[in-house]
Amino acid sequence: MVVGFRFSVSLSISALLLCLPLFAFQTPLSDTAVREAYFLGQRHDQSVSDFFAKYAKTLPLPEYGPSISTIRFLTPFAQVVSLSGNQTGGYSAQQAERDHRADAETISVSVDISFTDSYGPFIAVPTSSRSGSPAGLTPRSSDFWQDFEVAVISDSKILAPQDTSGNPVYNCSEYHCSLNGATITLTFAAANFPSDSVSVKVIPPEGDEVNVDFDLTSFR
Repeated sequence: MVVGFRFSVSLSISALLLCLPLFAFQTPLSDTAVREAYFLGQRHDQSVSDFFAKYAKTLPLPEYGPSISTIRFLTPFAQVVSLSGNQTGGYSAQQAERDHRADAETISVSVDISFTDSYGPFIAVPTSSRSGSPAGLTPRSSDFWQDFEVAVISDSKILAPQDTSGNPVYNCSEYHCSLNGATITLTFAAANFPSDSVSVKVIPPEGDEVNVDFDLTSFR
């Protein structure tokens, strides 16, 4: 009887656990979690690189069109790690706690775009309005990233970002800088974000679209 009772209890607990949702990243972050993220970012060693490895997907060069080189997904915890790691001397755990606003936590999804041989920093334009005139080259606009469509999808629904922004990326030498690509960033309210999985779709103006899945159950 006792064995049978224990077996039944075990089955009941197992069934309950299977029915519970799998909570992924924490939001809002506790003070303890903020301090953990701060100290991780301060290590500046391989452990930090290992931590961020699963938060980014690196993609191969396409046969044609721009390169969607990396797609990153940063939770509130990962953002605190990144902020801590980018600070110079004098940044303390107490300051990290003061800087962190639990009521304004966000999810950040960023897409790195790089130029390729088929989609470079210059575009062909006709040298005159006459038909058959030769084409010349003109620099691509720094806001070229606006020609790209980026969507974050969960359960076949497109999630609405709080904000979408883009930053051009330049390659600079001692004498000049040249446009090399851009980073597009979508920001979402963390409190309303799905906790299991999402897909990121990128549709470039030329070439094939890119789709990347993120399993959020292993994220902090």
